[in-house]
Parts: sequence; structure tokens; C-alpha cells
Amino acid sequence: MATDQTRTVDDAPDDPADLLPEESVLDLDEYLDMHAAVGHRTRYEILYRLVHRNEMSPKELEDALEIDDSTLHYHLNKLVDVGLVEKRQRTERGQDGLYTYYRATVFGEVTLTDGVDELIRGEQSFEAMYNSSSKKREIQASNALNSTNSFKRVSKRIGQ
Repeated sequence: MATDQTRTVDDAPDDPADLLPEESVLDLDEYLDMHAAVGHRTRYEILYRLVHRNEMSPKELEDALEIDDSTLHYHLNKLVDVGLVEKRQRTERGQDGLYTYYRATVFGEVTLTDGVDELIRGEQSFEAMYNSSSKKREIQASNALNSTNSFKRVSKRIGQ
């Protein structure tokens, strides 16, 4: 887990929106909506599977998560609405109709791998540090800074 050791609390902008690049693809509320969406366990598990298994059909997701169709689609729609997941359809050779599947977007991949997954890996790597409350606050601040750097990388990755 890399950290930017040159940044101090004093050089943070007064307005968190000022962390965004001048020509940002998304505004701060859209980034916050993405993080809020992943804050629900079912949505996190959906995104986790889509990032690590590439694409999945609704039936595959239902079976993997052991949830009913309506619950799955409720959470999928939330993830699609905030831009973490995309719904795709295509025809399958030899079959009538369209095959529907879902896959993570680049924002979904970064939010998961540089967000919650990174926090989990950080806890595994720095378990001893968590025993001290002052170290816990330092790690939380470092993780928040890493999240900002992750979104800068995704902006560059999509053409900024």
C-alpha cells in the first residue's frame, strides 16, 4: 500500500471538491455515490464477483450470492446507476433472444481494488499497528489519501 509521504494535513484544500482535476469526468457527489453504493454488503459482493470473474449473468449472480431475483436486480440497478457496473446484452449463437450479463466498469474496478479491498489488505499488512489507536488514525488518514490518488489514476486511465 503506497502512500504519498510528502503530503501533510496543512496542504489539503479547504474544499474537498478541489481535489478533483480541473477537467474531472465526475463531480465529487458522483464519487461519493460510488463509495456509498459499495458500502452495502450485497452490492460489494456483486461488484467483487464482477471484478474478479469479469462478467456474469443475473442467474450466475443469484446462484453465487444465494439471493432472489428481485433483490439482485435492486442492487444491480443501484450499481449501474452510479456507474460501477454496466449491463450488456448480446445474442448467443444458436439461441433466440438476447443474453444479458453484467460487468464492472473501470470505476467499479478501481473503487473495489483501491477502496475496500485495499483497506482489507492494509489491515492484513498492518495488523499490529491497529492495536494502537493513534496508529489506527494514521492508517485511516493514509487510506483516505490513497483513495484520492486512485481516483486521479482512473481519471487519467479514461482519458484525462
